[in-house]
Amino acid sequence: MKKNLTTVMFRGTKAQEEQLDAVIEQYRGTPGALMPVLQKAQDIYGYLPYEVQRMVALKMGISMEEVYGVSTFYSQFVLNPKGEVAIAVCLGTACYVKGSGEILDRITQILGLPTGSTTPDGKYSLEATRCIGACGLAPVLTINNEVYGRLAPSDMDKILEKYK
Repeated sequence: MKKNLTTVMFRGTKAQEEQLDAVIEQYRGTPGALMPVLQKAQDIYGYLPYEVQRMVALKMGISMEEVYGVSTFYSQFVLNPKGEVAIAVCLGTACYVKGSGEILDRITQILGLPTGSTTPDGKYSLEATRCIGACGLAPVLTINNEVYGRLAPSDMDKILEKYK
């Protein structure tokens, strides 16, 4: 799968940076503090862009490699912001066997948006997920947490039209 080379401009605020500073100060000197700091940083910003990872590394006195390694290893961390229209296609076994890969391909074709990316205007984001627990409706996707099930690639035009 292609990765989107276009990035969404980081728009952090001074207030968010102050919140992050307070979190880092709260955990200063605590062994193993990187995970909770990154969790709270993601709560503050909604995701963990390079700029936030860099702030964490500098202010905690640890390497950027360590911060990036943890940020990319754990699936709970998101490196790209979710779009106004956040699309997640389940690629769990039941969904995949029933054609979710083709559904993902169709969405990519319609929106011109590679998996794991967000449009530069922040309107759409597209991600592939693992099982969401709706196997009886396979294949499924969610758009802004609304579940769509028993899908075919041909359903995507009509569904996405609703979010234009």
